[in-house]
Amino acid sequence: MKRIDWSSLDAAGKKAALARPARRTANDVTEVVRAILDDVRERGGAAVADWCIKLDKAPPRRIAITDQAVSEARDALPPADTRALRMAAENIRIFHQATRPEDTPFVETTPGVRSKLAWRPIGAAGLYVPGGTAPLFSSLMMLAIPAGVAGVRKRIAVTPPDKDGGVHPAMILAAAEAGLDAIWLMGGAQAIAALAFGAELEDGTIPRCDKLFGPGNAYVAEAKKQAAALPGGPAVDMPAGPSELMVIVDRDSAPEIAAADLLSQAEHDADAQVILVSTSRATLDYVLTEVEAQVASLPREAIARASLEEGRAILAPDLDAACEVASLYGPEHLAIQVEYAEELVDSITAAGAVFVGRFAAETLGDYAAGPSHVLPTDGAARTLGGVTTASFMTSMSVQTVDRAGARQLAPIAARLARMEGLEAHARAADLRGEG
Repeated sequence: MKRIDWSSLDAAGKKAALARPARRTANDVTEVVRAILDDVRERGGAAVADWCIKLDKAPPRRIAITDQAVSEARDALPPADTRALRMAAENIRIFHQATRPEDTPFVETTPGVRSKLAWRPIGAAGLYVPGGTAPLFSSLMMLAIPAGVAGVRKRIAVTPPDKDGGVHPAMILAAAEAGLDAIWLMGGAQAIAALAFGAELEDGTIPRCDKLFGPGNAYVAEAKKQAAALPGGPAVDMPAGPSELMVIVDRDSAPEIAAADLLSQAEHDADAQVILVSTSRATLDYVLTEVEAQVASLPREAIARASLEEGRAILAPDLDAACEVASLYGPEHLAIQVEYAEELVDSITAAGAVFVGRFAAETLGDYAAGPSHVLPTDGAARTLGGVTTASFMTSMSVQTVDRAGARQLAPIAARLARMEGLEAHARAADLRGEG
């Protein structure tokens, strides 16, 4: 991890210190994704199948979530695994049911003029679940369960096949817990293209989705970005690319815990980025020593070390500066592991999820606390939040006006319309005021 003294940097130096890995926006990623999307838009399912065979090393497959499939998946896992998965699913469901938007009461702004917000689920949601080197069944639940709570009628989940062209049994159980009827085995930009355009495949039809959700590697993130930019393209949840974690520590922090948290994100992906911020040079040294001691025993050591090469260890003069670093970077995950950690939360203006105190491990949030772990990356936390039930819904204003209300409001609306030079608008208001 690169060491940086924050107090020695000017504005340009601070920007450079918090830069994301260059690979996330590399030209080769952009061009490859453009070629895949163009091909799928032109040739449909045939192109999807070709790219799956080329990149996934397996054709796209639909895995039906039948009673038999669920039973076989359950038998393939230890009972403790299935219980943990069920408990996590229940916590996710409880949180999102409690935070589901409801229609507001009518608000009377003028006597006889009442308005409210009404919430409705979107029609079709495409759910991208990362896989490949690790079966991220937790991401399936973090997407499909909130979508189900929102009332989305069509939830289409896609995930890359494993090295044998199949799917981990935990993915089957996660899909069952979320109430899905199937999952599709396909990954990368070709899966995003299938969700964006729809595709006729050998195992069935993937409908065109209204909105795309889910994290992924640089190719997936770029595919979502390009698909959303197309005329009539789908909406997307947020930039959700390679994972990020910032940990703020001080003299009272536990170096072994901070190091473990940094490595928990570094092992995700070589493009993941971890940043350590400390007000104590000694603590910075202790944590980095722990990182080196712990990484050597990780099964995914090579991936973690590649990620650590893009990491930063920043010495901040005080906690105010540490909060400045966090808000400028806008991390996907922010762990505050300092004394009186709760007092710092109000000073944070941009983060996808904040984990307050020594015991609020990011790993707990990743799997079982309740809020979705699908969060904005690449600084998007400065303007966007993570996936919630509301992410799968739209709001519309509903307005009712009685005769008395129209008589009061119409002259105002007509005058404002004429001020803008819109006579037809003004006459439409006049007719109401004359009623």
